[in-house]
Amino acid sequence: MEESRLCQWSVIRSILAIVQWWGFNVTVIIMNKWIFQKLDFTFPLSVSCIHFICSAIGAYVVIKVLKLKPLIVVEPEDRWRRIFPMSFVFCINIVLGNVSLRYIPVSFMQTIKSFTPATTVFLQWLVWRKYFDWRIWASLVPIVGGILLTSITELSFNMLGFCAALFGCLATSTKTILAESLLHGYKFDSINTVFYMAPFATMIMAVPAVLLEGSGVLEWFRTCPSLLSSLLIIFGSGVMAFCLNFSIFYVIHSTTAVTFNVAGNLKVAVAVTCSWLIFRNPISAMNAVGCTVTLVGCTFYGYVRHLLSQQPPGTPRTPRTPRNRMEQIPLVNEKLDDKV
Repeated sequence: MEESRLCQWSVIRSILAIVQWWGFNVTVIIMNKWIFQKLDFTFPLSVSCIHFICSAIGAYVVIKVLKLKPLIVVEPEDRWRRIFPMSFVFCINIVLGNVSLRYIPVSFMQTIKSFTPATTVFLQWLVWRKYFDWRIWASLVPIVGGILLTSITELSFNMLGFCAALFGCLATSTKTILAESLLHGYKFDSINTVFYMAPFATMIMAVPAVLLEGSGVLEWFRTCPSLLSSLLIIFGSGVMAFCLNFSIFYVIHSTTAVTFNVAGNLKVAVAVTCSWLIFRNPISAMNAVGCTVTLVGCTFYGYVRHLLSQQPPGTPRTPRTPRNRMEQIPLVNEKLDDKV
């Protein structure tokens, strides 16, 4: 009886974790799109900088003030030698995500972001000459095919937004690969990752944001008809961005790797549906088919990765498989780009 109750509570906890993760993710994406489209605050560098500041403050409060998570101590030398390069790539990733949101619909941006597994595998094969099982390559076929179909049939196609989202995938893949090599020996979680990376990212982003967008932001301040409510939405998106990182930490610890992967792809579908209901961007039937094919391919890719991770370590000609569930999950979720 007791075991049955524990099992039921485990299922309920997993469902709640996934739902709150979906909620924060969709909220961040919709709020960012609303900021660019409805508030006419067309400054992706400034929005990214605000997100970094809010995330840095939030991580400090969680670790240092509330002590909800123990601090993972990193040597000062390693902070510059290991954390800073990752922060730079992380910064590029977030900025490209926000730039793409400014120019293309959420549905198209989220579909392109699903291309990340393909870019990760390709970079690891090209740069590190890492061997991958044929099933990994096979799982990339529907991902690539779905992206091509979606791009060709996208009614609101914009080349700048498309390129920003595509290069964002490369940045996400680079960040994931760097995390494996640079942070070897540190068992980072999403909160400690933000704690160390967000201050560096703020420092990196502040100067170009001021130089490139400072005058435009000041002009927006002078002409904005509802300044207080607009600022609440802008800074609220930064708070939600940090909450998203916290929710990622919770969902990783409450679900299995397979559930995490499937939930991540369903999350894209939820985000696409919600954005269409709010912004009503046109979506053709073939465009929806392309998005569906891509998500199915991503799910198959995650399933194959899980199967390979269950093989004995000595299995010949297989890529290095994660030693535990935490290693299967990127240090900063490679979907957001969850946090955009």
